[in-house]
Amino acid sequence: MSTLVSNEIALEPEDNKRLSSLCGPFDDNIKQIERRLGVEITYRNNAFKVLGDAQQANGAAELLKLLYIETQPVKGVIPSLSSEQVHLAIQEARCLEREESSPYAKEVTIKTKRGVIKPRNPNQGQYVANIVNHDISFGIGPAGTGKTYLAVACAVDALERQEIRRILLTRPAVEAGEKLGFLPGDLSQKVDPYLRPLYDALFEMLGFEKVEKLIERNVIEVAPLAYMRGRTLNDAFIILDESQNTTVEQMKMFLTRIGFNSKAVITGDITQVDLPRGVRSGLRHSIDVLNKVPDISFNFFTANDVVRHPVVARIVQAYEAYDAEQEKLRLAKKEEALRENAQANQSNNDENKNNSSS
Repeated sequence: MSTLVSNEIALEPEDNKRLSSLCGPFDDNIKQIERRLGVEITYRNNAFKVLGDAQQANGAAELLKLLYIETQPVKGVIPSLSSEQVHLAIQEARCLEREESSPYAKEVTIKTKRGVIKPRNPNQGQYVANIVNHDISFGIGPAGTGKTYLAVACAVDALERQEIRRILLTRPAVEAGEKLGFLPGDLSQKVDPYLRPLYDALFEMLGFEKVEKLIERNVIEVAPLAYMRGRTLNDAFIILDESQNTTVEQMKMFLTRIGFNSKAVITGDITQVDLPRGVRSGLRHSIDVLNKVPDISFNFFTANDVVRHPVVARIVQAYEAYDAEQEKLRLAKKEEALRENAQANQSNNDENKNNSSS
């Protein structure tokens, strides 16, 4: 049985406006921390008291201190803490001790309009470390785990450090169960809708104007996967997004395009394949074929790594539980069919023996 402890802290300097921003409207931020960490928080002015399990209470106290730092005035204006910021801070608070002893949080630090980009949990940290230390890295897992966003961050970081000369973004142009028909415009305009998540990440990190200039100079190149055949990509950082929609042949073709001083990151979610029925996903196949090849890393994310709205993690968990239950039923039916076949074969053998003896 866990022991309840009371952790008392004072947030300095005392500032009513900053404290109001920290607590949120109607104490919504405090309630979110209480609900997610299983603690009870009371406060008066800048004196806060956290009651709960020792580890959770200490974590919540540290979290309050970190969030209070986020309320520091910017050009005289005190920023309002959003529920999204609190959610992400809670994700970080779960691994504060590991961050202090692990360098993963320092692997990629890029200043953007929204602040500094860094891993939010140990699995993301390992993913970033693998990208830095391996020529080819796979990020596999559900939506919202930061696979694509962190890959783009690593690419931007490498470009800023002049470790590479260009960034190449690609994705198979597969429709998600819908028939959109022929899209108007040139190649770039046809492909843009499929690569919008990659564009959004780049715009956030570098700004719209800089991204446009880099695209004009071909420092950043966006192309459908089909246009990779026959190329050799040197001094480049290549990101293949939505790779679960590649065929086995496409995945092999892509992986053999990588040249000297290049890195490749392949991201995808094997539970959301949009390929025609009967066509095997190149991502699934590559897991089986390449999992023991040196200089290739695999990172598998779970619902616990989701850094979007908390309900997204619960949705992913619900689907995983349903799939696991269906797999159990399928195996049970298969075992029952095998038993019935074995019994039928035994009956036939017995009948044949009886006929022979008579």
